[in-house]
Amino acid sequence: MDLWKWPRRDGWKVTHNRVQVYYCVQHADEPLVIRTPEDVDALIDALATGPEFENLAILHSSERELLPSGFPDHEFMVGADGKRQVGVLSFMDEKNFVSLGSSGSNGGEVAYFVAGNPTEFPSAAEIPLALVCQAAKEFLSSGGRRPTCVQWQEPEIW
Repeated sequence: MDLWKWPRRDGWKVTHNRVQVYYCVQHADEPLVIRTPEDVDALIDALATGPEFENLAILHSSERELLPSGFPDHEFMVGADGKRQVGVLSFMDEKNFVSLGSSGSNGGEVAYFVAGNPTEFPSAAEIPLALVCQAAKEFLSSGGRRPTCVQWQEPEIW
């Protein structure tokens, strides 16, 4: 079993968990861990029904390599708006990608929040919430690869 080091405010934490999740202040020291599709369902539900300023999560897979700096070589963001039943995705490794939805092509932006901090996405990045959940499950089961169940776009400025 591989062990991975994850950054913490008070040093490095060794772990062998599947995916670590951050979306609220408490996760800075002790991230949420998801291992199963049911855990993903619970995460999406928490984002969709929780406080509006905690509706975007940052995910890192422990199955991927770390950079020489010790930080993850990727970042997957999952956002959920329960009222409108839509969400957003972003995936960053050597390139940046955001999900591509069929609506919202007005050129505006939408904001989602990690621990109260806004992140703006192109409005065309919003996709159905069920597809957000499916993509998060694929990220988990694929060992941290960019999900193929959604279309992606490279944002002009992000």
